[in-house]
Amino acid sequence: MAEELNTDQLGEDVVRVLKTIYDPEIPVDIYELGLIYDVFVNEDSDVKILMTLTSPNCPVAESLPQEVKEKAASLDWVNECEVELTFDPAWSQELMSEEAKLELGML
Repeated sequence: MAEELNTDQLGEDVVRVLKTIYDPEIPVDIYELGLIYDVFVNEDSDVKILMTLTSPNCPVAESLPQEVKEKAASLDWVNECEVELTFDPAWSQELMSEEAKLELGML
């Protein structure tokens, strides 16, 4: 009998890796910045990440989603990784964590 995957724990592993990626213009990681909308992990160890950018014209529009995909895929247990970029809803400062707001002096 195959060992059952704890997809919640695996999702936390992905988040931990995503917290090592920083927006080049803001000294806050992309997860705390609110750019990651959701992380899905299925029983086949496939990962799907739904994310946005601070704006559609973001200077890292090409490279940041690729970096997200590469970092998540670098986890040993990941089978396949897909990153979906969306602007609905559009990113706003309200999506930032308290930690990010504190880091940026917004609190």
